[in-house]
Amino acid sequence: MRCEERFFEIYGKEPEGLSFSPYRICPIGAHSDHNLGKITGFAIDKGIHFAYAPKQNGVVELQSLQFLKRAQWHIRDVGEKAGDWADYLRGATWALLKKYSLSVGLCGVIEGSLPIGGLSSSAAVILAFLDALCKVNQIKLNPQELIDIAFDGEKNYVGVNVGTLDQSCEVLSRKDHLLYLDCRDNQYELIPVSPTMKPYNIAIFFSGLEHSLAGSKYNMRVDELRAGVYALQALSGAEYGKFEQAFARDVSFETYKQYKDRLPIPWAKRCEHWYTEFQRVEAGAEAWRRGDLDSYGKLSFESGWSSIHNWESGAPEQIRLYEIMRQTDGIYGGRFSGAGFKGCCMALIDPTKAEYIEEHVTQEYLKAFPHLKGKYSFHLCQTADGMANQR
Repeated sequence: MRCEERFFEIYGKEPEGLSFSPYRICPIGAHSDHNLGKITGFAIDKGIHFAYAPKQNGVVELQSLQFLKRAQWHIRDVGEKAGDWADYLRGATWALLKKYSLSVGLCGVIEGSLPIGGLSSSAAVILAFLDALCKVNQIKLNPQELIDIAFDGEKNYVGVNVGTLDQSCEVLSRKDHLLYLDCRDNQYELIPVSPTMKPYNIAIFFSGLEHSLAGSKYNMRVDELRAGVYALQALSGAEYGKFEQAFARDVSFETYKQYKDRLPIPWAKRCEHWYTEFQRVEAGAEAWRRGDLDSYGKLSFESGWSSIHNWESGAPEQIRLYEIMRQTDGIYGGRFSGAGFKGCCMALIDPTKAEYIEEHVTQEYLKAFPHLKGKYSFHLCQTADGMANQR
């Protein structure tokens, strides 16, 4: 690994440990987890590697192969956000320190095995770092603790209104299984690939864009959904409490249909996405159980459409990638994903048509955005085990 080589160059010794967290894809279930919805997803065989060694003085010293700036803080004095890539790891330290006593720091080098972004790279880097920080402090977290602490750091320190989709996929997934997760109670099922299912690969199309969730309109759209839910509770005469305690899962689809015309249009659109996405996830899980890849893929395309038109997310480049995918033979389904650092589109594809798909999508995309040549990239991936299932 390049991170191990770089560690040796910096510190003149071999790293004592290597942590890995996979990236994830979520074909159906986007913009749902933060309001206690359901999701389906996979971990993939690409992710974040972290080569590290303990530091007994309690200092955390980090470098990344993707970012130039070195980051440093003390294990018991994380301080305020610095506005850089390492805020996610400051948040992880902060969240772990709330639950466990920490005395040992670490030094390390982080490496992403794909261009960072669109596949929950922020959660993956947090999880790889947490794994290392726990090991040097002799802390053993169960899978749900790992998910919860990673979530706490990203939401309550970094300030991104995420749910637990990303962390759950990267921790709980199993190769050749679909993770079907209920974000209300964290109950989940790993649905195996049916013997009758068509073969598939996962294609990742990186748009070449760079932007941050914390600085985007991501939080605003989550607030618009919650505002719509809060209004639905009031309009229907339901009991309600504080704004941040309003969740779409607590308001029925029938209530939404009855009062949706009384909501401001942006609020209604956010609610429309959430409720229809909930239905798509349930239908998608059953399609996967039947081995019906065509139906599952169609639902993923519908999820992408709703994200564009109801959730109103996605840069023009991502939306064009999605449109090209829909017009490309051999792609069962897909949507755009991101943007923790960048944005991409993911798709489930026919492996026998992978070469054609790569050539066609690349040609059409760069025809529309020629200035992104050299930044755009295509990658083939497989499903993989999450951190809890790695041997």
